[in-house]
Amino acid sequence: MVRQLIHARLRNVELPGCGSRKSLHEALEGMKRITGAPPRTDARIAGLLYLIVIVAGVFAEILVRGRLMVPGNAAATARNILAHERLFRWGFAAELIAGLCVVPLMMLLYELFKVVNRRVALLAVFFSLVACAVESAALLGHFAPLILLKRGPGLGVSPELLQALAYMSLQMQAIGFAVALAFFGGTMLARGYLIFRSDFFPRIIGVLLAIEGVCYLANSFVDFLAPGIAAAVFAFLMVSGLAEVFLCLWLLAMGVNEQRWKEQAGAVDR
Repeated sequence: MVRQLIHARLRNVELPGCGSRKSLHEALEGMKRITGAPPRTDARIAGLLYLIVIVAGVFAEILVRGRLMVPGNAAATARNILAHERLFRWGFAAELIAGLCVVPLMMLLYELFKVVNRRVALLAVFFSLVACAVESAALLGHFAPLILLKRGPGLGVSPELLQALAYMSLQMQAIGFAVALAFFGGTMLARGYLIFRSDFFPRIIGVLLAIEGVCYLANSFVDFLAPGIAAAVFAFLMVSGLAEVFLCLWLLAMGVNEQRWKEQAGAVDR
């Protein structure tokens, strides 16, 4: 019922510059007609975008925030940020680049999997759109410490207060990231289902993605409800995250089985 309501809502979306109203999947179809790329090319471009998203996300989350933020120590965190300001800025830029890459990645994966189940493929797009929007908004919490620590002293704010605000800003960014991961969990469940039901991808990747989706959801709700065990759950999330690495590498190296993709597309059209 929810999916039907969402699908009905889509038909009332008016695109800029168009006299008629089109649904989201019709807009995606128009983009596809412009590119005209075969499925294997789409898959490999998606694999490249996926690789950028993974590398940029790991860099920002683990090599920047994970390295510079000292748990429970606002003063040390502030010193690290100011001492490694360029690295901190690159972390912000890297996560923004990842978000930019997610948008065309969603379009390409929709094109690949709409032949399996158009509604579930659209559901994956919606989950990704919400997740990307939430993550991008939360990213302001990453940049805020620079504003506070560099401009605050000139406004007469005490260093201790600025350090505390900067630290809490990073904590708010982490909560926003956890909210985004919950929606990405929905994306992984939908995408795992699509791969499992497809004839042109290894089904084991679909199973692994579904497991990762459950781990994403568990990690987020543990962060909200039982933060004391969040570190242990995050370890499982890191292992399950290999599913997306496998999907990325498969897209890059193998693309899709075009013959089977066309056969499944033909079955949908009939």
